Amino acid sequence: MPGLVDQTTVDRIQQATNIVDLISEYVSLVKKGREMVGVCPFHDDHSPSMNVSESKQIFKCFACGAGGNVFTFVMLHEQLSYPQAIERLAQRAGITIQTMRTTGPKPGQGGGHDLDPATLARVNSWACRFFEQNLRDPQKGLQARAYVASRKIDQATSDAWHLGLALGTGTDLVTAAGKKGIGMNLLKAAGLATGHGQDKFLNRLMFAITDVTGRVIGFGGRTLGNDKAKYMNSPTTVLFDKSNCLYGLEQAKHQIVSSNVAVLVEGYTDCLMAHQVGCTNVVATLGTSLTSGHGRILRRYGKTVVVIFDGDTAGMEAANRALEVCLKQRLDIKVAMLPEKMDPCDYVLAFGQQGFQRMIDEAEDVLKFKWDRLNQKFASDTTLAGRKQAVEEFLQTVATGIQSGNLSAIDRGMVVNRLSGMIGLSTRQIETELVRRMRTGAGAPIQSSQKSTDARALGQGINAVTQREILEVLLNEPRLYRSIQEDIAVETFDDPILKQVAQRFFELLKINPEANGTDLLARIDSIEVGQVVAELMLVGEQKGNFRLRLEGAVDVLKKARLFASDDLSGQDHSVELLNARRTPAGERNTRSLGFM
Repeated sequence: MPGLVDQTTVDRIQQATNIVDLISEYVSLVKKGREMVGVCPFHDDHSPSMNVSESKQIFKCFACGAGGNVFTFVMLHEQLSYPQAIERLAQRAGITIQTMRTTGPKPGQGGGHDLDPATLARVNSWACRFFEQNLRDPQKGLQARAYVASRKIDQATSDAWHLGLALGTGTDLVTAAGKKGIGMNLLKAAGLATGHGQDKFLNRLMFAITDVTGRVIGFGGRTLGNDKAKYMNSPTTVLFDKSNCLYGLEQAKHQIVSSNVAVLVEGYTDCLMAHQVGCTNVVATLGTSLTSGHGRILRRYGKTVVVIFDGDTAGMEAANRALEVCLKQRLDIKVAMLPEKMDPCDYVLAFGQQGFQRMIDEAEDVLKFKWDRLNQKFASDTTLAGRKQAVEEFLQTVATGIQSGNLSAIDRGMVVNRLSGMIGLSTRQIETELVRRMRTGAGAPIQSSQKSTDARALGQGINAVTQREILEVLLNEPRLYRSIQEDIAVETFDDPILKQVAQRFFELLKINPEANGTDLLARIDSIEVGQVVAELMLVGEQKGNFRLRLEGAVDVLKKARLFASDDLSGQDHSVELLNARRTPAGERNTRSLGFM
């Protein structure tokens, strides 16, 4: 575990990290009122349900409950502990932190903290520089540079994308790492060495795979010899999973957000060459079919995906699978098929930036692509089984498109009528089949397993709501605490999480009477508590009327204590509590509490 960091340094890191800028590196945000909204990356979100407040430096998703500050966001997104998130954001901000480490093995000697993502990212960064040096070496890199030149990749692109070279000696990287004090356990954990202590990548042109923030999380290697495995990726690690990574996303994200269009290709060089000629919204899968994880990533940045695959049979099948994934993720999908025996890299070299962009602009709508595919199958396969399979595939796409909101009622009617004329079934029969498919889950949205930390999660009844109300106000207007501190104490709060929030906040106010919810969040290392604080802050700000709401809430709790001490305390006094507060000011306060 990384060492302890003093609170002053934590505050510096937080002040240097604007939450809108940070989250924009992972998700496309748009302005909505005083806040920013975006698709939540922590559940299968199909509409912007995450709010980001720049003034308060917090985020909150009211669908799944995720919320907090910059540290919480990094903890959730990168699966880091609180100290690791501090270290991660310190690196991003260029702040050097001094930590007090607990006793234990030194880095590289087998301690459990060696395997945390930040440590492995540093190992990958070193390996990336090592591979780059090999490629630049006048002798070692001669063959690899000749291959790069043959693919028309220029020097600027090679440098910008950190191309490198893994030698074929078997222990080149392992030996160099040992001299730098990087232990074998770290190399294995990063996927750079085999279980036998040999280099993982041998005689390969190396492509550095980065995450959206620019960290090197893995590598892809293209053989420079006769290896049967033409391409090889890093194995799955705590940093890298090829089913949830897209090559080039770091370089493409801003243009994808700007254009609202992501262009998807299959290969490293396909992506590189598109960027080299100026088509900078292109990303690539990593030798795997498009997954739902890829689809969720793309949806965070743009609404439309243009899929470009080779024009051969394998490319057609890959495009077909990709379309289903994109539809289920509620993306607008278009397809551009290349001429046979051409890949995107070849096409770019032959037709340049304008030709490649024209192909993107003229890409076919998903339903037209599927309809043409259906017609082709009917023409080439006259068997009953073959045609039945083709129709079922088409109906599956239509059902998914309807379920995901990608198919209008007019388009649906036209598709049903055209299909009825082709296969001889009535429109009613086709509609019945579509409804059946939708009911059985074709394209049905995935429900989040997470629950929002709303009032129901924190208890029910008048007391629970008024306790929340007090914290909603104070986290936004801490100066009001002095007016009620004689009436409200930590013991006032029944719910364990609310009590913990109150205790931490009241202690902070004793030190700094001007401290607010944002200051409190910088001192909380619990994701669960941070989510509650973020929700209380945002909900409280939206309600406003701070002084009136606080007075009303305190009044309710005083009445509750009075009734509790009465000899009728065993009865339900909800009505008495409400009637006791029906003054003009009390009526306003009661509405703000959601009782009327």
